Amino acid sequence: MHIIQGDITEQGTDAIVNAANPSLMGGGGVDGAIHRAGGPAILDECKQVVSRQGRLPTGKAVMTTGGNLKAKYVIHTVGPIWHGGNKGEPELLVSAYQESLKLAAENNLNSISFPSISTGAYGYPVSKASKVAIDAVITFLSHTITSLREMVFVLFDSQTFGVYSSALQEIAEKRGLRLS
Repeated sequence: MHIIQGDITEQGTDAIVNAANPSLMGGGGVDGAIHRAGGPAILDECKQVVSRQGRLPTGKAVMTTGGNLKAKYVIHTVGPIWHGGNKGEPELLVSAYQESLKLAAENNLNSISFPSISTGAYGYPVSKASKVAIDAVITFLSHTITSLREMVFVLFDSQTFGVYSSALQEIAEKRGLRLS
């Protein structure tokens, strides 16, 4: 597991995860950046998904082509909107990460990159989201036999990067994991 500061649309992992909205039609933040960089093929597949199954529920994930991205695939997931933390937000955020990982594993992918899901327009506090995200990935990996070998958290700004780095250190110490 790696934590880096950068642009998720530049990642060469097998898949990148899109913090999507339920309509899958693109939007602001990471969602808009992925759709712009990946080109129309991503939106075309998203439209097909929505026509087949309707809007994507919070905590679920679907996969499309990566279009013009370096990544072969985009895994779209809908994170929860923050309402104070007492309306199931942590469980829905765990589900968003784990459903994305499950989809990657089912498709025998080796690497995946995540943004900080729900911490932009959806208002989830980064300090809380980082711990949920890292713990969800570690829990998935410790309970699942998978082809996944590389998980990368790609954080856009230095402040978010710092929060995720601290969260990883704290979780590793609590779980007795060695960081390299």
